[in-house]
Amino acid sequence: MRVRVPWMNEVDDAILEYLQELETETGHRASLPPTAIWFNLVEQLGVLDRSQNTISRRMNVLSQAELLEKTDEKRGYYKLTDHGIAYLEGELEASDLSRED
Repeated sequence: MRVRVPWMNEVDDAILEYLQELETETGHRASLPPTAIWFNLVEQLGVLDRSQNTISRRMNVLSQAELLEKTDEKRGYYKLTDHGIAYLEGELEASDLSRED
């Protein structure tokens, strides 16, 4: 079972799960900007009803917790980390899910 800490919410899970679904069979992880994540989760799939700003803010939080990695500072692209995969697979303890404020 996956652990969730107080600072996490359903938006975080949706972002991480979506990026995990994009991982290829060869292990390549897609890097996407918050706008693309928002468009797919909200407009295309209807999984969330949140603003682009919320998605962007949550992706920054997930990056601080090392669940996502910012792969392009200038354009704001993010990808799932090994730590993020471990979270999704329920392999982390709550103490492993810290973040810098």
